[in-house]
Amino acid sequence: MERRKALGLIAGGGAAAASFTALPAFGEESSRAAGATGQGKATGKGGYTFALDRNVKRTSVRFKNRYGITVAADLYVPKNGRGRMPALALSGPFGAVKEQSSGLYANEFARRGYVALAFDPSFTGESGGTVRDVGSPEIYTEDFSAAVDFLGLQKNVDRERIGVQAVCGLSGMALTAAAADSRIKAVATASMYDMSRSISRGHEDFYTREQRQKVVDYISRQRWIDAEKGTFARGSHEVPFDENGDVAPSNRVLPKTLPADADPVTKSFFDYYRTERGYHPRSINSATAWTATTPMSFFAFRQMTNIDMLAPRKALLVAGADAHSLYYSQDVQKMAPETVDLVVVPGADHVDLYDRKDLIPFDKLDEFFTKNLA
Repeated sequence: MERRKALGLIAGGGAAAASFTALPAFGEESSRAAGATGQGKATGKGGYTFALDRNVKRTSVRFKNRYGITVAADLYVPKNGRGRMPALALSGPFGAVKEQSSGLYANEFARRGYVALAFDPSFTGESGGTVRDVGSPEIYTEDFSAAVDFLGLQKNVDRERIGVQAVCGLSGMALTAAAADSRIKAVATASMYDMSRSISRGHEDFYTREQRQKVVDYISRQRWIDAEKGTFARGSHEVPFDENGDVAPSNRVLPKTLPADADPVTKSFFDYYRTERGYHPRSINSATAWTATTPMSFFAFRQMTNIDMLAPRKALLVAGADAHSLYYSQDVQKMAPETVDLVVVPGADHVDLYDRKDLIPFDKLDEFFTKNLA
């Protein structure tokens, strides 16, 4: 099967795939239907997809970014922590919530002695902002700096020892934030995606100039439709094409049920977001899709442009050897080889680094932050 089709970038089903549904009202996300394989038992863990370490205290907190949007977060603190400690702001993947992968990372880092803040980006999860489920690379980048604001005001945090850890699609925003905010002393990523590059150019930059224009035209037409109806349709944030070369968006990130002939990448995402392993009702990836016009801002806002401004601070990128996203980390490392280090995990795919603690190199990440937040 052609790689682009395997990744869902060439859709099947022709025009039938281009159906839309209006967004639910703010607060209705918790009523989203579960996957066919079962909603999962996040509620059995207090709404989380992982168990809280017995040596860690978790507190629900809120803070505002500079746009006045209230960002919802969980603050993880080691119960035996003393004095002012190093701190990390965490978020990701794109379309996930703090009860999923970023919370798992925060829980582990707090166990190791960090104050860790896992947050829902603006417009998603429990964070504020309307319309719901809007993706904004500029505002998501700001959310990291706002998280640093919050951490630096805590009495148990050394504000000169604040770093960022991000997963998947929020990793690009984390690197972009760190390049512009020197209060972030070090940044690490896992399964990094540059969402602006992915959305505006396709996987491995496969979009032709003609296809890019078709995506822009599709988004632009959808804005007229939304404006006329006064509602906001859902659609693919990474817009696929059908066999005739026409855009063929879907109103779901992942299918409700897994097709028998599903490709390996879809299977891996489905296995996390749509099953007991990682399902959460507020996760866009688990239950629905982004607003259909979300790609517009990603065409307008490039990431990594100023990655050279990160120096002399350091970044560590972690990626799976079998991940379809590995090239993003490799390309960023090439852009700033003196500043950015890359760790490739043998036997790991993209999604493995969301929650596979046997594969996530936490010892290396801890060593990196210990050195660079000294």
